[in-house]
Amino acid sequence: MKIRVLQVGAIGTNCYLLEDEHTNLAAVVDPGDQADRILAQAQADGVELKLILLTHAHYDHTTGVAGIHKALPHIPVYLHPADIARLGTPVFPALGMDPTPYDDGDVVKVGDIDVQVLHTPGHTPGGVCLMAGDALFTGDTLFQGSMGRTDLPGGSYEEIMASLARLARLPGDFQVLPGHMGMSTLEAERKNNYYMREAVG
Repeated sequence: MKIRVLQVGAIGTNCYLLEDEHTNLAAVVDPGDQADRILAQAQADGVELKLILLTHAHYDHTTGVAGIHKALPHIPVYLHPADIARLGTPVFPALGMDPTPYDDGDVVKVGDIDVQVLHTPGHTPGGVCLMAGDALFTGDTLFQGSMGRTDLPGGSYEEIMASLARLARLPGDFQVLPGHMGMSTLEAERKNNYYMREAVG
């Protein structure tokens, strides 16, 4: 398993290519912008994009979806139903195609890699984190030393605190791959993240 990180868009959203080195198949997580750059990176890495996985539906995580889907119209775009229901409203722009719903406990395959879906609402109603091996793609739920904002439509401080508590209780350690800013580990966030410490009380 290989993970490529690209910072895309005006506010530097972390977009990830999750690549299975055995099958040379890949998923793109949160293509926030610059579809051509993402497609070029996949080509340079020698992988075939098979899935688009969205942690939530804010524009800075979805602006590149249309361009990738135009180039690869056969690949599904996965999004939680609670965010699908808000598409076309302020801060949840329409994607231009019908996404495929995934929900808590679902597993999607990227080649031989299992990606498990954890529903972690709070930043948005349909926010998810994605577990693949020892990697945890946290979108805008958990950041290095912080958490996602809850003051936009559909946000909930109580829900994001419950989501952070759930992440803190996951067994073992993970690489934390957030939607913005730097990478971390789950153990470092358990120890040092004020919000996660508050969440577990």
